Amino acid sequence: MYSEKENLMKIILNIILLLSVTNVLAQFDNPRNNSVRIEAAENDVPSPTGFELPAVKTPSLSNSENKFNPKESPTLGEEKQEAFDMTKKDGFIDVKTNKSPKYFTKDKAIEDKYGRDQSFGELKTDAAFVNVVYRDHEYVDGDRIRVLINDDIVQSDISLDGTFRGFDLPLQPGVNRIDFVALNQGSSGPNTAELHVYDDKGALISAHEWNLLTGNKASITIVKN
Repeated sequence: MYSEKENLMKIILNIILLLSVTNVLAQFDNPRNNSVRIEAAENDVPSPTGFELPAVKTPSLSNSENKFNPKESPTLGEEKQEAFDMTKKDGFIDVKTNKSPKYFTKDKAIEDKYGRDQSFGELKTDAAFVNVVYRDHEYVDGDRIRVLINDDIVQSDISLDGTFRGFDLPLQPGVNRIDFVALNQGSSGPNTAELHVYDDKGALISAHEWNLLTGNKASITIVKN
């Protein structure tokens, strides 16, 4: 039998032992390390000087807030070209005809049918004047003509070439007859010419060709309404 004093000592030893075991277990669960681990934020850049640097945000091409568009960026050294506009004036003078001169090595062969006058008929117009132009439509060989208006000579001797030339004719009320008389036949074939007549608005109202022997004429009558 233990004495009362011995029992008291056993109780104290058991308490001390229990406290020791509890302390040891607590050290395993909570080691004596007072440092605090801070997880590095994504994209943080460590500072070699010890000062904290602001976080750097990596740009994203898919970011809807990104205002830069490579397709809209101008190319260096490239000028923006203005669309082409057909209604703008280019400074060239408008021409009366779109036909180009024809060039031949010789005129048509001389035939008996060219030995008589030619009539291009009658046309009517309200125009105040007409523009009468003519040229050698085949081989340019020195053909010459005389021009008469209502039997009055207005051009006594004209040499025809491959370019349209002529005059403006103020129209008198009624009949205005124009005669083109062949003064020669040049160096090849008959006297050859192409005739165009335009009204005062520039519209083509008559176009003909003649082949004449010397002394014959081609005529057109313009009636002003």
